[in-house]
Amino acid sequence: MKLNQKSILENTAKWKELGYALPKYDREAVKKNTLANPNWIHFGAGNIFRAFQANVLNNLLNEAKTDIGLVVAEGFDYEIIDKAFKKFDDLTIYMKLCCDGRVEKNIVGSVVESLRVDPDNVDYEALKELFRKPSLQMVSFTITEKGYAIVDGNGNTPYGIETDFKIGPDKATSYMGKVCAMLYERFKAGAMPVAMVSMDNCSHNGDKLKAAVVAFAKNWCNNGVCDKGFLEYVEDEHKVSFPWSMIDKITPRPADSVMDMLIKDGIEDVDFVKTSKNTFVAPFVNAEETEYLVIEDSFPNGRPKLEEGGVMFTRHEVVDMVERMKVCTCLNPLHTALAIYGCLLGYEKISDEMKDEELTKLIKTIGYKEGLPVVTDPEIINPKDFIDTVVKVRLPNPFMPDTPQRIACDTSQKLAIRFGETIKAYVKSDVLNVADLKLIPLVFAGWARYLMGIDDNLNKFELSPDPLLEKVVTILADIKIGDRDVHSKIEKLFSDASIFGVNLYEVGLGETVENYFVELIARKGAVRDTLKKYV
Repeated sequence: MKLNQKSILENTAKWKELGYALPKYDREAVKKNTLANPNWIHFGAGNIFRAFQANVLNNLLNEAKTDIGLVVAEGFDYEIIDKAFKKFDDLTIYMKLCCDGRVEKNIVGSVVESLRVDPDNVDYEALKELFRKPSLQMVSFTITEKGYAIVDGNGNTPYGIETDFKIGPDKATSYMGKVCAMLYERFKAGAMPVAMVSMDNCSHNGDKLKAAVVAFAKNWCNNGVCDKGFLEYVEDEHKVSFPWSMIDKITPRPADSVMDMLIKDGIEDVDFVKTSKNTFVAPFVNAEETEYLVIEDSFPNGRPKLEEGGVMFTRHEVVDMVERMKVCTCLNPLHTALAIYGCLLGYEKISDEMKDEELTKLIKTIGYKEGLPVVTDPEIINPKDFIDTVVKVRLPNPFMPDTPQRIACDTSQKLAIRFGETIKAYVKSDVLNVADLKLIPLVFAGWARYLMGIDDNLNKFELSPDPLLEKVVTILADIKIGDRDVHSKIEKLFSDASIFGVNLYEVGLGETVENYFVELIARKGAVRDTLKKYV
Protein backbone atom coordinates (compact mmCIF):
# COMPACT_ATOMS: atom_id res chain seq x y z
CA MET A 1 0.00 0.00 0.00
CA LYS A 2 1.05 3.54 -0.69
CA LEU A 3 -0.03 6.81 0.87
CA ASN A 4 -2.42 8.35 -1.65
CA GLN A 5 -6.13 8.96 -2.00
CA LYS A 6 -6.67 5.97 -4.29
CA SER A 7 -5.04 3.56 -1.84
CA ILE A 8 -7.07 4.95 1.06
CA LEU A 9 -10.32 4.42 -0.84
CA GLU A 10 -9.44 1.02 -2.29
CA ASN A 11 -7.83 -0.43 0.84
CA THR A 12 -9.89 1.18 3.59
CA ALA A 13 -10.40 -2.06 5.50
CA LYS A 14 -6.70 -2.91 5.40
CA TRP A 15 -5.61 0.55 6.61
CA LYS A 16 -8.10 0.34 9.49
CA GLU A 17 -7.02 -3.21 10.33
CA LEU A 18 -3.47 -1.91 10.74
CA GLY A 19 -4.74 0.70 13.19
CA TYR A 20 -4.69 3.83 11.03
CA ALA A 21 -7.37 6.45 11.72
CA LEU A 22 -8.61 7.58 8.28
CA PRO A 23 -10.35 10.82 7.28
CA LYS A 24 -14.09 10.45 7.88
CA TYR A 25 -15.02 13.24 5.46
CA ASP A 26 -15.27 13.58 1.71
CA ARG A 27 -11.93 15.17 0.80
CA GLU A 28 -13.07 16.15 -2.68
CA ALA A 29 -16.09 17.99 -1.29
CA VAL A 30 -13.91 19.69 1.33
CA LYS A 31 -11.44 20.72 -1.36
CA LYS A 32 -14.18 22.22 -3.49
CA ASN A 33 -15.54 24.18 -0.51
CA THR A 34 -12.10 25.34 0.52
CA LEU A 35 -10.96 26.64 -2.85
CA ALA A 36 -14.27 28.44 -3.34
CA ASN A 37 -14.33 30.00 0.14
CA PRO A 38 -10.94 29.62 1.85
CA ASN A 39 -10.61 30.83 5.43
CA TRP A 40 -7.09 29.65 6.31
CA ILE A 41 -3.79 29.72 4.42
CA HIS A 42 -0.61 28.57 6.13
CA PHE A 43 2.97 29.44 5.14
CA GLY A 44 5.63 26.92 6.11
CA ALA A 45 5.03 23.29 5.13
CA GLY A 46 7.27 21.77 7.79
CA ASN A 47 6.78 18.97 10.26
CA ILE A 48 5.23 20.94 13.11
CA PHE A 49 2.52 22.26 10.79
CA ARG A 50 1.69 18.75 9.60
CA ALA A 51 1.64 17.26 13.11
CA PHE A 52 -0.14 20.14 14.82
CA GLN A 53 -2.14 22.73 12.89
CA ALA A 54 -3.14 20.39 10.07
CA ASN A 55 -4.09 17.69 12.56
CA VAL A 56 -6.22 20.06 14.64
CA LEU A 57 -8.27 20.86 11.55
CA ASN A 58 -8.32 17.20 10.52
CA ASN A 59 -9.97 16.36 13.85
CA LEU A 60 -12.59 19.09 13.35
CA LEU A 61 -13.34 17.79 9.87
CA ASN A 62 -13.69 14.26 11.24
CA GLU A 63 -16.14 15.55 13.83
CA ALA A 64 -18.12 17.45 11.15
CA LYS A 65 -17.48 20.74 12.98
CA THR A 66 -16.30 22.34 9.73
CA ASP A 67 -16.35 21.56 6.03
CA ILE A 68 -13.46 23.86 5.09
CA GLY A 69 -9.90 22.56 4.89
CA LEU A 70 -6.72 24.55 4.52
CA VAL A 71 -4.11 25.49 1.94
CA VAL A 72 -0.40 25.27 2.71
CA ALA A 73 2.22 27.34 0.92
CA GLU A 74 6.01 26.98 1.02
CA GLY A 75 8.21 29.93 0.13
CA PHE A 76 11.71 28.70 0.99
CA ASP A 77 12.20 25.03 0.13
CA TYR A 78 9.94 24.29 -2.83
CA GLU A 79 10.96 20.62 -2.90
CA ILE A 80 8.90 20.04 0.25
CA ILE A 81 5.73 20.64 -1.75
CA ASP A 82 6.66 18.12 -4.44
CA LYS A 83 8.28 15.46 -2.26
CA ALA A 84 6.12 15.55 0.89
CA PHE A 85 2.73 16.81 -0.34
CA LYS A 86 1.81 16.51 -4.01
CA LYS A 87 3.43 13.09 -4.35
CA PHE A 88 1.07 11.83 -1.63
CA ASP A 89 -2.09 13.73 -2.61
CA ASP A 90 -1.44 16.17 0.26
CA LEU A 91 -1.96 13.40 2.81
CA THR A 92 0.28 12.92 5.85
CA ILE A 93 0.78 9.98 8.17
CA TYR A 94 0.99 11.48 11.65
CA MET A 95 2.54 9.08 14.15
CA LYS A 96 1.74 10.33 17.65
CA LEU A 97 4.36 8.95 20.03
CA CYS A 98 2.88 8.56 23.50
CA CYS A 99 4.94 8.36 26.69
CA ASP A 100 3.30 5.07 27.69
CA GLY A 101 4.68 3.36 24.59
CA ARG A 102 1.57 3.60 22.43
CA VAL A 103 1.76 4.89 18.87
CA GLU A 104 -1.37 6.48 17.47
CA LYS A 105 -1.48 6.30 13.67
CA ASN A 106 -3.41 9.04 11.91
CA ILE A 107 -3.94 9.88 8.25
CA VAL A 108 -4.28 13.66 8.07
CA GLY A 109 -6.21 14.90 5.04
CA SER A 110 -7.12 18.48 5.98
CA VAL A 111 -4.64 20.01 3.52
CA VAL A 112 -6.50 20.27 0.22
CA GLU A 113 -3.93 22.22 -1.76
CA SER A 114 -0.16 22.68 -1.46
CA LEU A 115 1.46 25.54 -3.34
CA ARG A 116 4.92 26.83 -4.12
CA VAL A 117 5.34 30.52 -3.33
CA ASP A 118 7.39 30.78 -6.51
CA PRO A 119 6.83 33.69 -8.93
CA ASP A 120 7.96 31.44 -11.78
CA ASN A 121 5.39 28.74 -11.02
CA VAL A 122 1.66 28.62 -11.79
CA ASP A 123 1.04 28.10 -8.06
CA TYR A 124 1.86 31.77 -7.52
CA GLU A 125 -1.19 33.00 -9.42
CA ALA A 126 -3.37 30.45 -7.65
CA LEU A 127 -2.17 31.80 -4.30
CA LYS A 128 -2.91 35.37 -5.38
CA GLU A 129 -6.44 34.35 -6.26
CA LEU A 130 -6.94 32.83 -2.81
CA PHE A 131 -5.72 36.05 -1.16
CA ARG A 132 -8.34 37.99 -3.09
CA LYS A 133 -11.17 35.91 -1.62
CA PRO A 134 -13.38 37.82 0.88
CA SER A 135 -13.74 34.63 2.98
CA LEU A 136 -10.05 34.51 3.94
CA GLN A 137 -9.75 35.05 7.70
CA MET A 138 -6.33 33.84 8.78
CA VAL A 139 -2.87 33.57 7.25
CA SER A 140 -0.57 31.70 9.61
CA PHE A 141 3.16 31.01 9.63
CA THR A 142 5.72 28.47 10.83
CA ILE A 143 8.74 29.72 8.88
CA THR A 144 11.16 30.04 11.86
CA GLU A 145 12.25 33.32 13.42
CA LYS A 146 14.81 33.83 10.65
CA GLY A 147 12.00 34.01 8.11
CA TYR A 148 10.93 37.42 9.41
CA ALA A 149 14.40 38.95 9.46
CA ILE A 150 14.85 41.99 7.24
CA VAL A 151 18.33 42.74 8.61
CA ASP A 152 21.23 40.34 9.15
CA GLY A 153 23.26 39.79 12.31
CA ASN A 154 25.33 42.89 11.56
CA GLY A 155 22.27 45.12 11.20
CA ASN A 156 22.50 45.26 7.41
CA THR A 157 19.66 44.66 4.96
CA PRO A 158 20.44 41.58 2.85
CA TYR A 159 20.83 42.18 -0.88
CA GLY A 160 17.69 40.26 -1.86
CA ILE A 161 15.46 42.21 0.53
CA GLU A 162 17.06 45.54 -0.45
CA THR A 163 16.33 44.69 -4.07
CA ASP A 164 12.74 43.77 -3.23
CA PHE A 165 12.28 47.11 -1.47
CA LYS A 166 13.16 48.83 -4.74
CA ILE A 167 11.37 46.69 -7.33
CA GLY A 168 8.06 46.27 -5.52
CA PRO A 169 5.48 43.51 -5.11
CA ASP A 170 5.31 42.40 -8.74
CA LYS A 171 8.82 40.96 -8.78
CA ALA A 172 9.62 40.28 -5.12
CA THR A 173 11.68 37.14 -4.51
CA SER A 174 12.48 37.13 -0.76
CA TYR A 175 10.16 35.14 1.51
CA MET A 176 8.64 38.15 3.26
CA GLY A 177 8.61 40.06 -0.01
CA LYS A 178 6.43 37.36 -1.56
CA VAL A 179 4.17 37.25 1.50
CA CYS A 180 3.70 41.02 1.30
CA ALA A 181 3.01 40.74 -2.42
CA MET A 182 0.13 38.41 -1.56
CA LEU A 183 -1.15 40.84 1.06
CA TYR A 184 -0.94 43.59 -1.55
CA GLU A 185 -3.27 41.54 -3.77
CA ARG A 186 -5.79 41.52 -0.92
CA PHE A 187 -5.39 45.28 -0.54
CA LYS A 188 -5.99 45.88 -4.26
CA ALA A 189 -9.07 43.64 -4.16
CA GLY A 190 -10.76 46.00 -1.69
CA ALA A 191 -8.51 46.30 1.35
CA MET A 192 -10.27 43.31 2.90
CA PRO A 193 -9.48 42.41 6.53
CA VAL A 194 -7.31 39.46 7.54
CA ALA A 195 -5.27 38.23 10.51
CA MET A 196 -1.57 37.51 9.92
CA VAL A 197 -0.70 35.01 12.64
CA SER A 198 2.86 33.94 13.36
CA MET A 199 2.85 30.56 15.07
CA ASP A 200 6.62 30.32 15.28
CA ASN A 201 8.32 29.49 18.55
CA CYS A 202 9.80 32.90 19.28
CA SER A 203 9.02 35.71 21.68
CA HIS A 204 6.40 38.27 20.59
CA ASN A 205 6.22 36.61 17.20
CA GLY A 206 3.37 38.82 15.98
CA ASP A 207 5.53 41.90 16.40
CA LYS A 208 8.33 40.34 14.35
CA LEU A 209 5.93 39.54 11.51
CA LYS A 210 4.36 43.00 11.66
CA ALA A 211 7.76 44.73 11.62
CA ALA A 212 8.70 42.88 8.43
CA VAL A 213 5.39 43.59 6.68
CA VAL A 214 5.41 47.28 7.65
CA ALA A 215 9.03 47.63 6.49
CA PHE A 216 8.11 46.32 3.04
CA ALA A 217 5.01 48.51 2.84
CA LYS A 218 6.97 51.65 3.84
CA ASN A 219 9.77 51.02 1.38
CA TRP A 220 7.41 50.18 -1.46
CA CYS A 221 5.38 53.31 -0.80
CA ASN A 222 8.46 55.50 -0.44
CA ASN A 223 9.92 54.09 -3.65
CA GLY A 224 6.67 54.61 -5.53
CA VAL A 225 6.26 50.96 -6.50
CA CYS A 226 2.88 50.41 -4.81
CA ASP A 227 -0.27 52.33 -3.96
CA LYS A 228 0.30 54.80 -1.11
CA GLY A 229 -2.67 53.36 0.78
CA PHE A 230 -0.98 50.01 1.27
CA LEU A 231 1.00 51.21 4.29
CA GLU A 232 -2.13 52.62 5.92
CA TYR A 233 -3.85 49.27 5.27
CA VAL A 234 -1.21 47.09 6.98
CA GLU A 235 -0.93 49.50 9.94
CA ASP A 236 -4.71 49.52 10.56
CA GLU A 237 -5.36 46.79 13.13
CA HIS A 238 -9.01 46.76 12.09
CA LYS A 239 -7.87 45.69 8.63
CA VAL A 240 -4.71 43.66 9.25
CA SER A 241 -3.93 42.24 12.68
CA PHE A 242 -0.74 40.56 13.88
CA PRO A 243 -1.71 38.51 16.95
CA TRP A 244 0.90 37.05 19.30
CA SER A 245 0.90 33.31 19.86
CA MET A 246 2.69 30.67 21.90
CA ILE A 247 3.24 27.23 20.44
CA ASP A 248 4.72 24.21 22.18
CA LYS A 249 5.06 20.75 20.67
CA ILE A 250 8.22 18.69 20.20
CA THR A 251 8.31 17.59 16.55
CA PRO A 252 11.68 16.06 15.62
CA ARG A 253 12.78 15.20 12.10
CA PRO A 254 11.43 11.91 10.67
CA ALA A 255 12.84 9.05 12.74
CA ASP A 256 14.28 5.80 11.39
CA SER A 257 12.43 3.84 14.07
CA VAL A 258 9.09 5.28 12.95
CA MET A 259 9.87 4.59 9.31
CA ASP A 260 10.59 0.98 10.28
CA MET A 261 7.13 0.73 11.90
CA LEU A 262 5.51 1.88 8.66
CA ILE A 263 7.52 -0.53 6.54
CA LYS A 264 6.54 -3.37 8.89
CA ASP A 265 2.91 -2.40 8.29
CA GLY A 266 3.50 -2.83 4.56
CA ILE A 267 3.39 0.87 3.68
CA GLU A 268 5.54 1.50 0.62
CA ASP A 269 7.65 4.50 -0.34
CA VAL A 270 7.98 5.95 3.17
CA ASP A 271 11.71 6.62 3.15
CA PHE A 272 12.62 10.21 4.00
CA VAL A 273 14.60 12.31 1.58
CA LYS A 274 16.93 15.27 2.03
CA THR A 275 16.18 18.26 -0.16
CA SER A 276 18.84 20.41 -1.78
CA LYS A 277 18.25 22.89 1.06
CA ASN A 278 18.95 20.21 3.67
CA THR A 279 15.37 19.68 4.78
CA PHE A 280 14.46 16.13 5.81
CA VAL A 281 10.99 15.28 4.52
CA ALA A 282 8.89 12.14 4.39
CA PRO A 283 5.26 11.14 3.92
CA PHE A 284 5.07 10.84 7.70
CA VAL A 285 5.75 13.00 10.74
CA ASN A 286 6.43 11.87 14.29
CA ALA A 287 5.76 13.99 17.36
CA GLU A 288 4.95 13.91 21.05
CA GLU A 289 1.36 13.80 22.25
CA THR A 290 1.46 17.03 24.29
CA GLU A 291 0.75 20.29 22.48
CA TYR A 292 -0.20 23.86 23.28
CA LEU A 293 -1.21 26.68 20.95
CA VAL A 294 -2.32 29.93 22.55
CA ILE A 295 -3.32 32.80 20.23
CA GLU A 296 -4.28 36.40 20.88
CA ASP A 297 -7.91 36.71 19.85
CA SER A 298 -7.57 39.53 17.31
CA PHE A 299 -9.20 38.58 14.00
CA PRO A 300 -10.74 41.44 12.01
CA ASN A 301 -12.48 39.09 9.55
CA GLY A 302 -13.53 36.43 12.04
CA ARG A 303 -11.68 33.13 12.41
CA PRO A 304 -12.02 29.36 12.19
CA LYS A 305 -13.37 27.85 15.43
CA LEU A 306 -10.12 26.13 16.31
CA GLU A 307 -10.90 26.31 20.02
CA GLU A 308 -13.07 23.25 19.39
CA GLY A 309 -9.84 21.48 18.47
CA GLY A 310 -7.90 22.52 21.57
CA VAL A 311 -6.41 25.84 20.44
CA MET A 312 -6.71 28.52 23.13
CA PHE A 313 -7.70 32.09 22.22
CA THR A 314 -7.15 34.81 24.77
CA ARG A 315 -6.00 38.37 25.44
CA HIS A 316 -2.70 39.83 24.29
CA GLU A 317 -1.22 40.05 27.79
CA VAL A 318 -2.21 36.46 28.61
CA VAL A 319 -0.24 35.14 25.63
CA ASP A 320 2.77 36.97 27.04
CA MET A 321 2.23 35.39 30.47
CA VAL A 322 1.95 31.91 28.97
CA GLU A 323 5.15 32.40 27.00
CA ARG A 324 7.06 33.64 30.05
CA MET A 325 5.69 30.75 32.10
CA LYS A 326 7.04 28.26 29.56
CA VAL A 327 10.34 29.91 28.65
CA CYS A 328 11.37 31.34 32.03
CA THR A 329 10.18 28.66 34.42
CA CYS A 330 8.19 25.60 33.49
CA LEU A 331 9.93 24.00 30.50
CA ASN A 332 12.96 25.65 28.95
CA PRO A 333 15.03 26.02 32.16
CA LEU A 334 14.50 22.34 32.93
CA HIS A 335 15.60 21.41 29.42
CA THR A 336 18.77 23.49 29.74
CA ALA A 337 19.64 21.98 33.13
CA LEU A 338 19.29 18.47 31.69
CA ALA A 339 21.33 19.42 28.63
CA ILE A 340 24.29 20.70 30.64
CA TYR A 341 24.47 17.85 33.12
CA GLY A 342 23.49 15.27 30.53
CA CYS A 343 26.56 16.13 28.48
CA LEU A 344 28.79 15.98 31.58
CA LEU A 345 27.42 12.60 32.62
CA GLY A 346 27.53 11.01 29.16
CA TYR A 347 23.82 10.80 28.39
CA GLU A 348 22.67 10.78 24.77
CA LYS A 349 18.91 11.00 25.27
CA ILE A 350 16.90 13.40 27.39
CA SER A 351 14.45 10.62 28.23
CA ASP A 352 17.23 8.50 29.73
CA GLU A 353 18.19 11.39 32.01
CA MET A 354 14.70 11.23 33.49
CA LYS A 355 15.64 7.85 34.99
CA ASP A 356 18.50 9.52 36.87
CA GLU A 357 17.49 10.27 40.46
CA GLU A 358 19.75 13.30 40.93
CA LEU A 359 18.88 14.89 37.57
CA THR A 360 15.17 14.39 38.13
CA LYS A 361 15.40 16.00 41.58
CA LEU A 362 17.45 18.83 40.07
CA ILE A 363 14.83 19.88 37.55
CA LYS A 364 11.91 19.32 39.90
CA THR A 365 13.48 21.63 42.47
CA ILE A 366 14.26 24.27 39.85
CA GLY A 367 10.72 24.10 38.50
CA TYR A 368 8.50 23.59 41.54
CA LYS A 369 10.51 25.17 44.37
CA GLU A 370 12.67 27.90 42.83
CA GLY A 371 10.73 28.92 39.72
CA LEU A 372 7.05 28.45 40.50
CA PRO A 373 6.88 31.12 43.26
CA VAL A 374 7.61 33.89 40.72
CA VAL A 375 5.36 32.69 37.90
CA THR A 376 2.35 34.83 37.03
CA ASP A 377 -0.55 32.42 36.56
CA PRO A 378 -2.00 33.01 33.07
CA GLU A 379 -5.13 31.13 34.21
CA ILE A 380 -5.77 29.39 30.90
CA ILE A 381 -2.90 26.97 31.66
CA ASN A 382 -2.09 26.13 35.28
CA PRO A 383 1.70 26.48 35.79
CA LYS A 384 1.98 23.54 38.20
CA ASP A 385 -0.03 21.32 35.87
CA PHE A 386 2.26 22.42 33.03
CA ILE A 387 5.38 21.36 34.99
CA ASP A 388 3.65 18.11 35.98
CA THR A 389 3.18 17.29 32.31
CA VAL A 390 6.77 18.23 31.49
CA VAL A 391 8.35 15.98 34.14
CA LYS A 392 5.85 13.10 34.05
CA VAL A 393 4.91 12.91 30.38
CA ARG A 394 7.06 14.93 28.03
CA LEU A 395 10.68 14.61 29.14
CA PRO A 396 10.46 10.86 30.03
CA ASN A 397 8.94 9.98 26.64
CA PRO A 398 11.29 7.27 25.28
CA PHE A 399 10.13 7.93 21.72
CA MET A 400 11.46 11.48 21.70
CA PRO A 401 14.96 11.33 20.18
CA ASP A 402 16.03 14.65 21.66
CA THR A 403 19.60 14.79 22.92
CA PRO A 404 21.28 16.90 25.60
CA GLN A 405 23.88 17.78 22.98
CA ARG A 406 21.25 19.42 20.75
CA ILE A 407 19.57 21.25 23.63
CA ALA A 408 23.00 22.50 24.76
CA CYS A 409 23.37 24.52 21.54
CA ASP A 410 23.49 28.31 22.05
CA THR A 411 23.31 28.04 25.84
CA SER A 412 24.96 31.45 26.25
CA GLN A 413 21.91 32.93 24.52
CA LYS A 414 19.45 31.09 26.74
CA LEU A 415 20.61 31.51 30.34
CA ALA A 416 19.49 35.12 30.75
CA ILE A 417 15.88 34.48 29.82
CA ARG A 418 15.59 30.95 31.21
CA PHE A 419 17.11 31.69 34.62
CA GLY A 420 17.99 35.38 34.82
CA GLU A 421 14.36 36.49 34.88
CA THR A 422 13.69 34.31 37.92
CA ILE A 423 16.69 35.79 39.73
CA LYS A 424 15.50 39.32 38.94
CA ALA A 425 12.07 38.48 40.33
CA TYR A 426 13.64 37.25 43.56
CA VAL A 427 15.73 40.41 43.84
CA LYS A 428 12.64 42.60 43.42
CA SER A 429 10.47 40.56 45.78
CA ASP A 430 9.66 41.65 49.33
CA VAL A 431 9.04 38.07 50.47
CA LEU A 432 11.55 35.99 48.51
CA ASN A 433 15.29 35.88 49.21
CA VAL A 434 17.71 35.39 46.33
CA ALA A 435 20.02 33.52 48.71
CA ASP A 436 17.41 30.74 48.81
CA LEU A 437 18.19 29.89 45.19
CA LYS A 438 20.43 26.83 45.39
CA LEU A 439 20.06 24.83 42.20
CA ILE A 440 19.79 27.57 39.58
CA PRO A 441 23.34 28.60 40.66
CA LEU A 442 24.32 24.93 40.34
CA VAL A 443 23.20 25.02 36.70
CA PHE A 444 25.41 28.07 36.08
CA ALA A 445 28.37 26.31 37.69
CA GLY A 446 27.58 23.22 35.65
CA TRP A 447 27.67 25.24 32.44
CA ALA A 448 31.14 26.58 33.33
CA ARG A 449 32.21 22.99 34.03
CA TYR A 450 30.69 21.92 30.70
CA LEU A 451 32.72 24.59 28.86
CA MET A 452 35.91 22.77 29.83
CA GLY A 453 34.90 20.08 27.33
CA ILE A 454 35.70 17.24 29.73
CA ASP A 455 33.04 14.92 31.10
CA ASP A 456 32.81 13.51 34.64
CA ASN A 457 35.12 10.64 33.68
CA LEU A 458 37.64 13.23 32.43
CA ASN A 459 37.13 12.24 28.81
CA LYS A 460 37.02 15.00 26.21
CA PHE A 461 33.75 15.69 24.38
CA GLU A 462 32.70 18.08 21.63
CA LEU A 463 30.99 21.27 22.76
CA SER A 464 27.73 22.14 21.03
CA PRO A 465 27.65 25.19 18.72
CA ASP A 466 27.28 28.55 20.48
CA PRO A 467 27.93 32.06 19.13
CA LEU A 468 29.96 32.96 22.26
CA LEU A 469 31.84 29.68 22.48
CA GLU A 470 35.28 31.07 21.68
CA LYS A 471 34.85 33.94 24.15
CA VAL A 472 33.68 31.87 27.11
CA VAL A 473 36.01 28.92 26.53
CA THR A 474 38.95 31.32 26.50
CA ILE A 475 38.00 32.54 29.98
CA LEU A 476 38.31 28.98 31.33
CA ALA A 477 41.37 28.02 29.28
CA ASP A 478 43.83 28.08 32.21
CA ILE A 479 41.59 26.26 34.70
CA LYS A 480 42.47 22.64 35.36
CA ILE A 481 40.78 19.76 37.15
CA GLY A 482 41.69 20.04 40.83
CA ASP A 483 42.20 23.82 40.88
CA ARG A 484 40.81 25.58 43.94
CA ASP A 485 41.79 29.22 43.51
CA VAL A 486 39.72 30.15 40.46
CA HIS A 487 38.19 33.52 41.33
CA SER A 488 40.56 35.68 39.31
CA LYS A 489 40.02 33.47 36.27
CA ILE A 490 36.28 32.87 36.50
CA GLU A 491 35.04 36.25 37.74
CA LYS A 492 34.89 37.65 34.20
CA LEU A 493 32.38 34.96 33.23
CA PHE A 494 30.09 35.05 36.26
CA SER A 495 29.92 38.85 36.28
CA ASP A 496 28.68 39.01 32.66
CA ALA A 497 25.06 40.20 32.88
CA SER A 498 24.65 39.80 29.11
CA ILE A 499 24.96 36.03 29.61
CA PHE A 500 23.24 35.45 32.96
CA GLY A 501 20.78 38.33 32.90
CA VAL A 502 22.43 39.73 36.05
CA ASN A 503 25.93 40.19 37.44
CA LEU A 504 25.96 37.17 39.75
CA TYR A 505 28.24 38.88 42.26
CA GLU A 506 26.04 41.98 42.50
CA VAL A 507 22.96 39.90 43.37
CA GLY A 508 24.83 37.81 45.92
CA LEU A 509 25.16 34.56 43.96
CA GLY A 510 28.68 34.86 42.56
CA GLU A 511 30.45 33.21 45.48
CA THR A 512 27.89 30.40 45.60
CA VAL A 513 28.37 29.62 41.91
CA GLU A 514 32.17 29.76 42.29
CA ASN A 515 32.09 27.32 45.23
CA TYR A 516 29.92 24.91 43.26
CA PHE A 517 32.30 25.17 40.31
CA VAL A 518 35.33 24.35 42.47
CA GLU A 519 33.55 21.24 43.74
CA LEU A 520 32.56 20.22 40.20
CA ILE A 521 36.19 20.34 39.01
CA ALA A 522 37.71 18.71 42.10
CA ARG A 523 38.44 15.30 40.56
CA LYS A 524 37.07 12.51 38.42
CA GLY A 525 33.48 11.83 39.47
CA ALA A 526 33.09 15.22 41.12
CA VAL A 527 30.07 16.16 39.00
CA ARG A 528 28.08 13.19 40.28
CA ASP A 529 29.31 13.71 43.84
CA THR A 530 28.30 17.39 43.77
CA LEU A 531 24.84 16.56 42.48
CA LYS A 532 24.38 13.99 45.23
CA LYS A 533 25.53 16.50 47.84
CA TYR A 534 23.27 19.39 46.88
CA VAL A 535 20.30 17.88 45.07
